[in-house]
Amino acid sequence: MIRADLHVHTNFSPDSSIPPKTLVNMLLAHPFIKAVAVTDHNTVRGYFKVRELASAYPDLLIIPGVEVSTIEGDVILLGVAEVPPQPWTVENVIDFARSRGGLVVAAHPYRAFGLGDSARKYPIDAIEILNGGCPRQLNVLAEELAKAMSVPGIAGSDAHRVDELWTVYNEIQASTNLDDILNAVKRGFVRASYSEKSIRF
Repeated sequence: MIRADLHVHTNFSPDSSIPPKTLVNMLLAHPFIKAVAVTDHNTVRGYFKVRELASAYPDLLIIPGVEVSTIEGDVILLGVAEVPPQPWTVENVIDFARSRGGLVVAAHPYRAFGLGDSARKYPIDAIEILNGGCPRQLNVLAEELAKAMSVPGIAGSDAHRVDELWTVYNEIQASTNLDDILNAVKRGFVRASYSEKSIRF
C-alpha cells in the first residue's frame, strides 16, 4: 500500500507559492506520505522539476499530472506528462488522457471552476471527494456524485501554499509502479482520508 496526495501545485502554477524543492523536502519529512501527483494548472513543467529533484530519493514517488482548465470546468489528468492540445473541452481532454493511458478526475466538482453535475455526462474515472480547499458540505456533495456515478472517490490537498500540504491523502492498494497505481485507483482500490492536521468544516 502507498499513501499519496493526488492534487498538489508548485509555483509553476501562477496561483501557487510552493517551490519544487520545498515540496520534495516536505515529502521527505512526512512520516508516511511518500507519493504525490504534481498537478499544476495547464503545465507539466513543475512535475518535471519535482521529479528531477526527487530522483535522488528512491523512496519518493512523483506521479505525473496536470489540472486542465477546460471550458466546462477543471479536470485532473493523472499519469499524463503532457498538456493536451487546445481546445480544452472535457471530451478532448478525456480522449487525450485515454490515448496515453492516463486517468481523468473531476476536481472539486462543486467548488468554483468544478464540473458540478455536468460530470455525469462524461466517462470520468474518479471524483475528487476530499479536496483540502473545499468546505465539508461541498466534499459531501462530491462523495454523493461519485456514488451516483459508481466511480472511485479520491483525495487531494489542492495545496497552493506549503501550509496546505497533506491535509488529505489516499491509501492506494498498489506497489510503487505507476501503472499499478493508476489501475488500482481506477478499480477503486483507494481510500480517501483526512490527515490529523486537517481542518474539518
